[in-house]
Amino acid sequence: MEIKIGIVQTMRELEVDLADDADTEAVVRDVEAAIGGEGVLWLTDRRGKRLGVPASRIAYVEFGSPHAGRAVGFGAS
Repeated sequence: MEIKIGIVQTMRELEVDLADDADTEAVVRDVEAAIGGEGVLWLTDRRGKRLGVPASRIAYVEFGSPHAGRAVGFGAS
């Protein structure tokens, strides 16, 4: 599962590639809890690297699949 996190006053977004078996609903609850409590959102990517984002700096969070919609070539639309 791929997550994109927009950061306030930053042009680039963070992309975190979680394990394919990650529970989407659990991650959503973690995001909501971090934002509601103004704490730090901690995520662990598929390689085991931990990423912490201050909740007060999160502009948006986008959930998606790393394989869906990645067409390459002239036939891609």
